[in-house]
Amino acid sequence: MWSFQKLFFTLCSALSCVRSAAGLIRVFGYEGTDVKVSCSYPEGYESYQKYLCRNDCDYSDVLITTSQTNKPRHSIYDDKRTRTFTTTISNLQSTDAGKYWCGVTRNGKDLYTEVKLETKQDRCCDTVNNIQGNEDGSVTISCPYDSQSVNKLKFFCRGNRPSTCLQQAVITSSNTQDGRFRLSDDRKSGIFTVTISSLTLKDSGSYLCGVQRNSGFDVFTAVELEVKEWCCVKSKVISKTAGHEVTLQCPYPPNHQNNRKFLCRGSQRSNCTDMMKGQSRFLVHSDFSGAFSVKITQLEAGDAGTYWCRSEPEWNVGNYTQFHLSVATVEEEQNAAKKKTLQALPTQGITTGYQHQSSTVKTGLTAAPPVSKELIEGLPDVALYSLAAAFGGLLLLLTVILVSVFKSKCGKVKGVGVVADGKKLDFVEEQEVCGGDDVYQNHDSIAMRSQQIASWQQNASCHVDDVDEEEADYKNVTAAEDIYCNEGFYKLK
Repeated sequence: MWSFQKLFFTLCSALSCVRSAAGLIRVFGYEGTDVKVSCSYPEGYESYQKYLCRNDCDYSDVLITTSQTNKPRHSIYDDKRTRTFTTTISNLQSTDAGKYWCGVTRNGKDLYTEVKLETKQDRCCDTVNNIQGNEDGSVTISCPYDSQSVNKLKFFCRGNRPSTCLQQAVITSSNTQDGRFRLSDDRKSGIFTVTISSLTLKDSGSYLCGVQRNSGFDVFTAVELEVKEWCCVKSKVISKTAGHEVTLQCPYPPNHQNNRKFLCRGSQRSNCTDMMKGQSRFLVHSDFSGAFSVKITQLEAGDAGTYWCRSEPEWNVGNYTQFHLSVATVEEEQNAAKKKTLQALPTQGITTGYQHQSSTVKTGLTAAPPVSKELIEGLPDVALYSLAAAFGGLLLLLTVILVSVFKSKCGKVKGVGVVADGKKLDFVEEQEVCGGDDVYQNHDSIAMRSQQIASWQQNASCHVDDVDEEEADYKNVTAAEDIYCNEGFYKLK
């Protein structure tokens, strides 16, 4: 049969006898994606073989038939209930573009339906609309379209792949509000707009505005969104007391001279209360070139919080000032002053001493008894300051006395010498002794050593008289006499 059919196709090609039985089918696909070619057939041909071929549908042009298993890039399915068979071409390439035929095998001439496949790169576009927005702010993106698309579906998606944009659309003209995204269609001007509120840094990237077409490729315009991070925040910390007033200075750009000025309160810029409405205590105090100020009178504890001032309705980077205001009551202010005074005052008796070697010498000075914190806290502010001054004077006086006592306990012990046979023998070198009990201990030791030396001097004279003047040397003294003469010294030692 295929031999006969091949011959038949060859003859028909020469005679241009291949005709479309059901009109031309146009198919569009993006490169790298899959495309489906669906062809219907008349009733009664459910059990007949179907196939897809291209060009002149020669034997070698047949891509796949229903009697074959699926191929790497081609698969076919026959839905006999709807009398439609569908061929899928995977991983579409630019070379796949061209003319195809859907065929139904039968005796004689087969049934054919002509198919034209168009391919396109899966990206958009030559012209890109660059949009900038600020973190926590909002941005509006305009998407134009032609007069033929007035009643067509509009959609907006993230990314730069037209093939999947409609399926992944974040919002469409049939669903104009979805979370932070809102779509408005102005048919008179031929522009639909998409507003994105509460912008985050993650919103930066590529987007597509799309208009669906009944046939052919959908129409797209590309958008590149950049969300700027809030930086260089001008933040000020202010502390005030209840009942007083405070002035907040808010600079603004020169081109905002005629703009309405805003002051709002809240932890977040995007969610704060306008304090310029219905608040008699919040007044624009002055408005001059480069800055305006807001005065808050008769401060209350409830006024504490975070404030923001700006000079235009939309938040812009660097176009605002942040204030952290704290308000303390008069009682809190007084308690804080007392606490600071208490921390500076001594609450224990004063004991001082001098550490020398392993001993600690007490000066004998004692300060006043411990001060009761309860007593101090009950005193008025003037009494507190007087008490603090008195303790400061007492501490200074004790320091002067301590220095004087310390100096009086420092002295020098002169050298002690012994004269024996006209020669001076030094036994105690000159030294300085300072400090406490050791001073007295050193005096006792020196006195004892002086007595020892005097005894030695006295005993030494006992054998000096017995020797000749020319032989007044210790070499003539016998060991027994030497021991006898020095006996008193060794005993004393």
